[in-house]
Amino acid sequence: MKIALDAMGGDFAPQAAVDGAVLAAQQLAGKAQIVLIGQEEAVRPLLAAYGAAADGLTLVPASQIIEMGEHPAKAYQHKQDSSIAVGYRMLAAREVEAFCSAGNTGAMLVGAMFSVKAVPGVLRPAIANFVPKLHGGTGIMLDVGANADCKPEMLEQFGELGSLYARYVLGIAEPKVGLMNLGEEEGKGTVVTQAAHQLLKVNPHLKFIGNIEGRDLFNEKADVIICDGFTGNVLLKMAESVYDAVADRHIQDPFFDQFNYEAVGGSPILGVNGNAIIGHGVSTPKAICNMLLQGYQMATAGIADQIKATFKS
Repeated sequence: MKIALDAMGGDFAPQAAVDGAVLAAQQLAGKAQIVLIGQEEAVRPLLAAYGAAADGLTLVPASQIIEMGEHPAKAYQHKQDSSIAVGYRMLAAREVEAFCSAGNTGAMLVGAMFSVKAVPGVLRPAIANFVPKLHGGTGIMLDVGANADCKPEMLEQFGELGSLYARYVLGIAEPKVGLMNLGEEEGKGTVVTQAAHQLLKVNPHLKFIGNIEGRDLFNEKADVIICDGFTGNVLLKMAESVYDAVADRHIQDPFFDQFNYEAVGGSPILGVNGNAIIGHGVSTPKAICNMLLQGYQMATAGIADQIKATFKS
């Protein structure tokens, strides 16, 4: 198995990418090979500095970089030898089982849609993120940024995508699905969430438990939390700020440590023909390592194939 990493993506690339790849390679020794994609003149000396520790890493040259501030679609179109474009071509050709990048988020989404493409039947792929639970375990929330405005049918599909991930990757046998809303009652919310509620409650593939509120984010009510990308991104950034506030006050707590983006490493794009993960722009070596481990976990679980099989049927 091969897991690819954009070595030029992120504020601290390529050093953080190489450092994180070496850490991941040590943990995945005998299970998977890490493939770095980037400018050879920048990456090769960093690998050489590691000596034998980097022997298990492979470098695929890519001469261009999509910078953080560039227009995603234009940059992806005009920079076909960028590390992101090369990574997606390798993923589409099945030369690698997963592709990870802490680079330009928009370009990662553009590449997912135009290179590996959406799974037939999926209206809009979603970015997912993970929610620690107060009494142990992890839930999943989607969308957290790909689709700011959603139709009811999209929210219903997010429930299906999240349930598949929860079942096959997180190991939750019967994931409970909740719709994020401003009240628990069925008639609460916007026109969109009210319509989505009606679709979700009759979907035979989901264990829909109804509306949930913001206070339910970390309790046991729902394993899969559905929301539009605008709401999900606000919740995600709020959770990150909680970690920053706790750390600033020098409070040590294992639960709040899970709010640190480094703990997971990245957010999977669900609903495309391949395993793609977007990392935080300020990713550290620890975050890069955990993103690669997540890619391995997704590939081992075969989640992309499970999604394709489900939507085909």
